[in-house]
Amino acid sequence: MARSAIINVMVQTAMKAGRSLARDFGEVQNLQVSLKGPGDYVSQADRKAEEIIYQELSRARPGYSFLMEERGTVPGDDDQHRWIVDPLDGTTNFLHGIPIFSISIALERQGQIVAGVIYNPAMDELYTAERGGGAFMNDRRLRVAGRAKLSDAVIGTGIPHLGRGHHGHALIDLRNVMGEVAGIRRLGSAALDLAYVAAGRMDGFFEDALAPWDMAAGILMVREAGGFASDRDGGQEMFDNGTIVAGNEQMHKSLLKTLQQRKG
Repeated sequence: MARSAIINVMVQTAMKAGRSLARDFGEVQNLQVSLKGPGDYVSQADRKAEEIIYQELSRARPGYSFLMEERGTVPGDDDQHRWIVDPLDGTTNFLHGIPIFSISIALERQGQIVAGVIYNPAMDELYTAERGGGAFMNDRRLRVAGRAKLSDAVIGTGIPHLGRGHHGHALIDLRNVMGEVAGIRRLGSAALDLAYVAAGRMDGFFEDALAPWDMAAGILMVREAGGFASDRDGGQEMFDNGTIVAGNEQMHKSLLKTLQQRKG
Protein backbone atom coordinates (compact mmCIF):
# COMPACT_ATOMS: atom_id res chain seq x y z
CA MET A 1 0.00 0.00 0.00
CA ALA A 2 1.40 3.38 -1.01
CA ARG A 3 1.32 5.87 1.85
CA SER A 4 1.36 9.65 1.61
CA ALA A 5 4.36 11.60 2.89
CA ILE A 6 2.48 12.80 5.97
CA ILE A 7 1.31 9.29 6.90
CA ASN A 8 4.87 8.02 6.48
CA VAL A 9 6.10 10.69 8.90
CA MET A 10 3.41 9.74 11.42
CA VAL A 11 4.03 6.00 11.08
CA GLN A 12 7.79 6.33 11.49
CA THR A 13 7.25 8.53 14.54
CA ALA A 14 4.73 6.18 16.14
CA MET A 15 6.95 3.15 15.56
CA LYS A 16 10.01 4.86 17.04
CA ALA A 17 8.04 5.83 20.14
CA GLY A 18 6.54 2.33 20.14
CA ARG A 19 9.97 0.72 20.33
CA SER A 20 10.69 2.82 23.40
CA LEU A 21 7.40 1.83 25.03
CA ALA A 22 7.92 -1.84 24.16
CA ARG A 23 11.31 -1.84 25.88
CA ASP A 24 9.84 -0.22 28.96
CA PHE A 25 6.83 -2.55 28.90
CA GLY A 26 9.23 -5.47 29.06
CA GLU A 27 10.51 -4.16 32.41
CA VAL A 28 7.09 -3.62 33.99
CA GLN A 29 6.67 -7.22 35.14
CA ASN A 30 9.96 -7.02 37.04
CA LEU A 31 8.80 -3.85 38.77
CA GLN A 32 5.53 -5.39 39.94
CA VAL A 33 7.25 -7.15 42.83
CA SER A 34 8.83 -4.04 44.31
CA LEU A 35 7.17 -2.27 47.23
CA LYS A 36 7.21 1.05 45.41
CA GLY A 37 5.57 -0.44 42.34
CA PRO A 38 5.98 0.63 38.72
CA GLY A 39 3.93 3.85 38.81
CA ASP A 40 6.84 6.27 38.57
CA TYR A 41 8.50 4.12 35.93
CA VAL A 42 5.37 4.16 33.76
CA SER A 43 5.16 7.96 34.05
CA GLN A 44 8.73 8.15 32.79
CA ALA A 45 7.92 5.79 29.90
CA ASP A 46 4.95 8.01 28.98
CA ARG A 47 7.04 11.19 29.01
CA LYS A 48 9.88 9.56 27.09
CA ALA A 49 7.51 8.42 24.32
CA GLU A 50 5.98 11.89 24.12
CA GLU A 51 9.42 13.50 23.85
CA ILE A 52 10.30 11.17 20.94
CA ILE A 53 7.04 12.07 19.18
CA TYR A 54 7.50 15.79 19.79
CA GLN A 55 11.07 15.81 18.47
CA GLU A 56 10.31 13.66 15.41
CA LEU A 57 7.22 15.60 14.33
CA SER A 58 8.84 18.98 15.02
CA ARG A 59 11.77 18.03 12.83
CA ALA A 60 9.55 16.72 10.02
CA ARG A 61 7.05 19.61 10.04
CA PRO A 62 8.57 22.68 11.72
CA GLY A 63 6.03 25.22 12.87
CA TYR A 64 3.05 22.90 13.38
CA SER A 65 1.41 23.34 16.78
CA PHE A 66 0.73 20.52 19.26
CA LEU A 67 -1.94 19.39 21.68
CA MET A 68 -0.36 16.67 23.82
CA GLU A 69 -1.48 14.81 26.91
CA GLU A 70 1.61 15.64 28.97
CA ARG A 71 2.82 18.96 27.51
CA GLY A 72 -0.61 20.40 26.80
CA THR A 73 -0.78 23.08 24.10
CA VAL A 74 2.45 23.96 22.29
CA PRO A 75 1.86 26.88 19.87
CA GLY A 76 3.54 26.90 16.45
CA ASP A 77 4.10 29.43 13.70
CA ASP A 78 1.69 27.51 11.45
CA ASP A 79 -1.79 28.07 12.89
CA GLN A 80 -3.43 25.90 10.20
CA HIS A 81 -1.95 22.61 11.41
CA ARG A 82 -2.01 20.91 14.80
CA TRP A 83 -0.74 17.55 15.98
CA ILE A 84 -2.99 15.90 18.59
CA VAL A 85 -0.99 13.28 20.48
CA ASP A 86 -1.48 10.67 23.19
CA PRO A 87 1.90 8.96 23.74
CA LEU A 88 0.45 6.18 25.92
CA ASP A 89 -3.28 5.53 25.85
CA GLY A 90 -3.94 2.69 28.27
CA THR A 91 -1.57 3.62 31.08
CA THR A 92 -3.32 1.40 33.63
CA ASN A 93 -3.00 -1.62 31.31
CA PHE A 94 0.68 -0.80 30.78
CA LEU A 95 1.14 -0.52 34.54
CA HIS A 96 -0.30 -3.99 35.08
CA GLY A 97 1.53 -5.69 32.22
CA ILE A 98 -1.60 -6.00 30.04
CA PRO A 99 -0.59 -5.66 26.35
CA ILE A 100 -3.50 -3.42 25.33
CA PHE A 101 -2.20 0.13 25.02
CA SER A 102 -1.43 2.45 22.15
CA ILE A 103 0.17 5.55 20.72
CA SER A 104 -2.30 7.88 19.01
CA ILE A 105 -1.27 10.67 16.62
CA ALA A 106 -3.71 12.80 14.62
CA LEU A 107 -3.13 15.74 12.31
CA GLU A 108 -5.71 18.51 12.32
CA ARG A 109 -5.78 20.93 9.38
CA GLN A 110 -7.97 24.04 9.66
CA GLY A 111 -10.06 22.37 12.33
CA GLN A 112 -10.53 19.04 10.51
CA ILE A 113 -8.76 15.75 11.30
CA VAL A 114 -7.05 14.75 8.05
CA ALA A 115 -4.70 11.94 9.13
CA GLY A 116 -4.46 9.50 12.01
CA VAL A 117 -2.18 6.74 13.26
CA ILE A 118 -2.84 4.38 16.19
CA TYR A 119 -0.13 1.87 17.08
CA ASN A 120 -0.15 -0.96 19.61
CA PRO A 121 3.54 -1.91 19.94
CA ALA A 122 2.83 -4.93 22.16
CA MET A 123 0.83 -6.59 19.37
CA ASP A 124 2.55 -4.79 16.48
CA GLU A 125 -0.77 -3.59 15.10
CA LEU A 126 -0.57 -0.36 13.13
CA TYR A 127 -3.78 1.47 12.20
CA THR A 128 -3.64 4.32 9.68
CA ALA A 129 -6.21 6.58 8.06
CA GLU A 130 -6.15 9.61 5.82
CA ARG A 131 -9.18 11.73 4.95
CA GLY A 132 -10.65 10.38 1.73
CA GLY A 133 -8.12 7.56 1.57
CA GLY A 134 -9.62 4.82 3.73
CA ALA A 135 -8.45 3.12 6.92
CA PHE A 136 -5.96 0.27 7.22
CA MET A 137 -4.49 -2.12 9.76
CA ASN A 138 -1.00 -3.32 8.79
CA ASP A 139 -1.89 -2.43 5.17
CA ARG A 140 -5.18 -4.36 5.21
CA ARG A 141 -8.21 -2.26 4.29
CA LEU A 142 -10.65 -1.86 7.17
CA ARG A 143 -14.43 -1.84 7.12
CA VAL A 144 -16.82 -1.45 10.05
CA ALA A 145 -18.91 -4.51 10.91
CA GLY A 146 -22.22 -4.90 9.11
CA ARG A 147 -24.41 -6.02 12.01
CA ALA A 148 -27.62 -4.01 12.23
CA LYS A 149 -29.14 -5.17 15.53
CA LEU A 150 -27.92 -4.22 18.99
CA SER A 151 -28.94 -7.70 20.14
CA ASP A 152 -26.16 -9.13 17.91
CA ALA A 153 -23.58 -6.50 18.83
CA VAL A 154 -20.47 -6.35 20.95
CA ILE A 155 -20.05 -2.77 22.19
CA GLY A 156 -16.97 -1.16 23.69
CA THR A 157 -17.02 1.46 26.40
CA GLY A 158 -14.94 3.07 29.11
CA ILE A 159 -15.70 2.77 32.82
CA PRO A 160 -14.58 5.70 34.98
CA HIS A 161 -12.19 4.80 37.77
CA LEU A 162 -11.32 6.34 41.12
CA GLY A 163 -11.44 10.13 40.98
CA ARG A 164 -12.52 10.37 37.33
CA GLY A 165 -15.82 10.72 35.54
CA HIS A 166 -19.38 10.51 36.82
CA HIS A 167 -19.81 7.00 38.17
CA GLY A 168 -23.58 7.26 38.58
CA HIS A 169 -24.11 8.30 34.96
CA ALA A 170 -21.79 5.53 33.75
CA LEU A 171 -23.74 2.90 35.68
CA ILE A 172 -27.03 4.11 34.16
CA ASP A 173 -25.52 3.93 30.65
CA LEU A 174 -24.16 0.45 31.32
CA ARG A 175 -27.52 -0.77 32.59
CA ASN A 176 -29.35 0.64 29.57
CA VAL A 177 -26.87 -0.73 27.02
CA MET A 178 -26.35 -4.10 28.73
CA GLY A 179 -30.05 -4.85 28.36
CA GLU A 180 -29.86 -4.41 24.58
CA VAL A 181 -26.58 -6.01 23.41
CA ALA A 182 -24.80 -9.35 23.08
CA GLY A 183 -21.78 -8.16 25.05
CA ILE A 184 -19.87 -5.18 26.42
CA ARG A 185 -16.08 -4.85 26.40
CA ARG A 186 -13.81 -2.45 28.26
CA LEU A 187 -10.34 -2.52 26.67
CA GLY A 188 -8.83 0.38 28.62
CA SER A 189 -7.65 2.38 25.58
CA ALA A 190 -10.22 4.56 23.82
CA ALA A 191 -7.95 4.91 20.79
CA LEU A 192 -7.86 1.13 20.37
CA ASP A 193 -11.60 0.86 21.02
CA LEU A 194 -12.20 3.14 18.03
CA ALA A 195 -9.62 1.28 15.93
CA TYR A 196 -11.43 -1.98 16.79
CA VAL A 197 -14.73 -0.47 15.64
CA ALA A 198 -13.05 0.52 12.36
CA ALA A 199 -11.70 -3.03 12.03
CA GLY A 200 -15.11 -4.61 12.67
CA ARG A 201 -13.88 -6.29 15.86
CA MET A 202 -16.45 -4.36 17.87
CA ASP A 203 -19.76 -3.12 16.54
CA GLY A 204 -19.83 0.17 18.40
CA PHE A 205 -18.28 2.26 21.14
CA PHE A 206 -19.37 4.95 23.56
CA GLU A 207 -17.63 6.85 26.33
CA ASP A 208 -17.81 10.12 28.25
CA ALA A 209 -15.10 12.32 29.81
CA LEU A 210 -12.54 11.83 27.04
CA ALA A 211 -9.88 14.31 25.92
CA PRO A 212 -9.25 15.19 22.25
CA TRP A 213 -6.04 13.11 22.17
CA ASP A 214 -7.99 10.00 23.26
CA MET A 215 -10.22 10.04 20.19
CA ALA A 216 -8.90 12.33 17.43
CA ALA A 217 -7.18 9.64 15.35
CA GLY A 218 -9.89 7.09 16.15
CA ILE A 219 -12.72 9.31 14.89
CA LEU A 220 -11.07 9.52 11.48
CA MET A 221 -10.32 5.78 11.56
CA VAL A 222 -14.00 4.92 12.08
CA ARG A 223 -15.24 7.32 9.41
CA GLU A 224 -12.71 6.16 6.82
CA ALA A 225 -13.82 2.57 7.50
CA GLY A 226 -17.39 3.54 6.60
CA GLY A 227 -18.64 4.23 10.11
CA PHE A 228 -20.17 7.15 11.98
CA ALA A 229 -18.93 9.06 15.01
CA SER A 230 -20.60 11.85 16.97
CA ASP A 231 -21.01 13.14 20.49
CA ARG A 232 -23.78 11.56 22.55
CA ASP A 233 -26.23 14.23 21.37
CA GLY A 234 -25.59 13.30 17.74
CA GLY A 235 -23.56 16.47 17.13
CA GLN A 236 -19.91 17.09 16.33
CA GLU A 237 -18.77 18.67 19.60
CA MET A 238 -16.74 15.65 20.75
CA PHE A 239 -13.66 17.70 21.64
CA ASP A 240 -15.74 20.23 23.57
CA ASN A 241 -17.96 17.91 25.59
CA GLY A 242 -15.69 14.84 25.75
CA THR A 243 -18.33 12.32 24.64
CA ILE A 244 -18.31 9.95 21.70
CA VAL A 245 -20.60 7.35 20.12
CA ALA A 246 -19.37 5.32 17.13
CA GLY A 247 -20.43 2.44 14.91
CA ASN A 248 -21.92 1.67 11.53
CA GLU A 249 -24.91 3.80 10.54
CA GLN A 250 -27.59 1.63 12.15
CA MET A 251 -25.53 0.80 15.24
CA HIS A 252 -24.67 4.46 15.75
CA LYS A 253 -28.35 5.45 15.60
CA SER A 254 -29.39 2.64 17.95
CA LEU A 255 -26.68 3.44 20.47
CA LEU A 256 -27.59 7.13 20.46
CA LYS A 257 -31.23 6.25 21.10
CA THR A 258 -30.33 3.89 23.96
CA LEU A 259 -27.92 6.37 25.57
CA GLN A 260 -30.46 9.18 25.37
CA GLN A 261 -32.58 7.31 27.89
CA ARG A 262 -30.31 8.98 30.43
CA LYS A 263 -30.96 12.69 30.62
CA GLY A 264 -28.27 15.07 31.86
